[in-house]
Amino acid sequence: MNNRSHQIVAVIGAGPAGLMAAEQIANSGCEVHVYDAMPSAGRKFLLAGKSGMNLTHSEEFEAFKRRYRGRMENLQEHLEQFNAEKIRTWARSLGIETFVGSSGRIFPVDMKAAPLLRAWLHRLRLRGVQFHMRHKWIACEERQFLFTTPEGILTIQPDAVVFAMGGASWKRLGSDGMWLPIFEQQGIVTKPFQPSNCGFMRDWTTHFSQRFSGMPLTNVLATVKSSDGEGLTRQGQFVITEGGVEGSLIYALSAELREQIRVLGYAQLLLDLLPGKSKVRVHNELNSPRGSRSLSSHLRSKLGLHPIHCALLHEVLTETVLKDNAALAESIKSLPIRLDNTCPIDEAISCAGGVDFSELDEHLMLKSHAGWFCAGEMLDWEAPTGGYLLSACFATGAAAGRGVSRWLALN
Repeated sequence: MNNRSHQIVAVIGAGPAGLMAAEQIANSGCEVHVYDAMPSAGRKFLLAGKSGMNLTHSEEFEAFKRRYRGRMENLQEHLEQFNAEKIRTWARSLGIETFVGSSGRIFPVDMKAAPLLRAWLHRLRLRGVQFHMRHKWIACEERQFLFTTPEGILTIQPDAVVFAMGGASWKRLGSDGMWLPIFEQQGIVTKPFQPSNCGFMRDWTTHFSQRFSGMPLTNVLATVKSSDGEGLTRQGQFVITEGGVEGSLIYALSAELREQIRVLGYAQLLLDLLPGKSKVRVHNELNSPRGSRSLSSHLRSKLGLHPIHCALLHEVLTETVLKDNAALAESIKSLPIRLDNTCPIDEAISCAGGVDFSELDEHLMLKSHAGWFCAGEMLDWEAPTGGYLLSACFATGAAAGRGVSRWLALN
């Protein structure tokens, strides 16, 4: 068996997947070096935690794994081995207590990312992990890895390497996707990056955009029809933007909307503006006398619609539909909003695309490159917000770290 203390492992990327891989490998006794292009570790992790550090989700595992859609089977074993309860135990070992929110999401008690990251980095350093910041990986020549650094070009030749460089969203935080062409040059099959958990674009009228940009539509039911005629429906809220829509409800449907745009050239979002009322009830209330009131006043007083809902109806519907109570009731319960494109990938919370799972073995090692492992958003998977993104980054980082330790023990 090899002497672990003389085996050197490089982890490229200091986000949650890379740090988790580094922790697993350091625990096995190897010398671990973490390289990252940014001046400090975990920048995207910190920004994601500004609105409340959502570590994972407490829902039952069968439902949890389905959040990963077509990559559920690829990720299932890794997610099971580092599940929500293990994430909570791991956080507790860093002195960070967690709680389950009303939505089932799991947060640190103080809701902050920075204390957890500080404690994590401190423990990693105590275990001998060495950090090399402002080191950007630019090439691989045989078994040598080249980095640009403030002091010039650095060349290293580790015994194993974990790639955890993220996807192509939030470039300013380090995930620029520039590693993808380097992988392709190495003959590694990748999928093009696409925005996920993103906003969508629509050309509103100037009046609507100027008056309602930044305003939320709350408690609406949104449906996206798939190519097989099935519909995915979610309830929640989203925000009107100057050039489209964004927000949690839109993010939850982003994969289906993106697929519609790919197939049809546009997407259609169907909104139920009054999910608590039947179409018959809406129709009946529309038929009640309105006297001299305007249609918007009638909609507000009889149906409880807010001004933004009324404005959206006027923005989307023709005068003919607005004057026909039966057609208007139908539209209030199923208002079609055409969306023309995704927002730019750099504005997306996450992305799909990356290293194809067919290139990886069950330990996340590249089949064509012994000793090369991949983790985190570099892999071709996507998931909604709500703790699922971070869960899979933790889980694949831990799996890659275990894979490195296993591989080095056998070689």
